[in-house]
Amino acid sequence: MPVRIEAEPYPLQIDVSRSALVIIDMQRDFLEPGGFGAALGNDVSLLKAAVEPIRNVLNAARETGMLVIHTREGHRPDLADAPPLKVDRGDPKTRIGAPGPMGRILVRGEPGHDIIPELYPLAGEPIIDKPGKGAFYQTDLELMLKNRGIETLLVCGVTTEVCVNTTIREANDRGFRCIALSDGCASYFPDFHAAGLAMIKAQGGIFGWVSDSQKAIAAIAAHAARAPKMPFGIIEGGVR
Repeated sequence: MPVRIEAEPYPLQIDVSRSALVIIDMQRDFLEPGGFGAALGNDVSLLKAAVEPIRNVLNAARETGMLVIHTREGHRPDLADAPPLKVDRGDPKTRIGAPGPMGRILVRGEPGHDIIPELYPLAGEPIIDKPGKGAFYQTDLELMLKNRGIETLLVCGVTTEVCVNTTIREANDRGFRCIALSDGCASYFPDFHAAGLAMIKAQGGIFGWVSDSQKAIAAIAAHAARAPKMPFGIIEGGVR
C-alpha cells in the first residue's frame, strides 16, 4: 500500500512496509561535550539539533513495527580493521585508538563509541558496527536489508556530509531508494550540511530525495491508517 511522502526534488510514493529507518552514528563521541568531536574543536551543540527530530521519527517507526537500524563508526580494539593511513592523520592526541575522555577514540566497546541515551536501540533493533564512513562498507547491512525485502531507506544522523552522504551514495549504487531527513541530519559545519543535502537531491535526485521528520511521520501515519485491522484475537499468522 504505497503512500505519498512530500520530498525534494519531487514527492514520491513509498511502501512503508518495505522501508527502513537508518540512524547513522548518533554516538556519544560525536554528540556529547568531552567526546572526540569536541576534542577536534567542534561545537557539538550543532549536532544536538538532530536528536529530537530523529526521536520523533523513531517513535513513529517503532509504533508501526517499521525496521529500525542503528549504525556506529568504530574499530576493533586491536585496530586491525583500521587502515594505517586513516589512523595516522591529525594530532596524535586525537587519533583513532588514542585515549580520550570517553575511552579510546572510535574503538568498539568504549563508552564514547556507544549511542546516546536519547536514541538508544531497543532489543531486536539491529546495530551495524562499521569501520568506515559508509554503512555498507565491510558490513552485512545490504544482506540484512535484502533479506527483509527493503526498498526504501529513511536516512538520518551525523554528519550530513560525511557518513550520511556516503551511506546514501552506497545505497543508491545498490539499488535502494533513499530519503534524507533534513532536520534529522546535522553537521559541525552548517554550510556542509546544506551542501550535503543539495548534492543528494540535485539533478532530479541523483542520489535520492530530501524530506524532513514531520513529512516522514505523516507518511508512516498514513500507512498505519490504511493497514488492514485484524479482528480481536487474530494476528497475522496465528491466534492471539
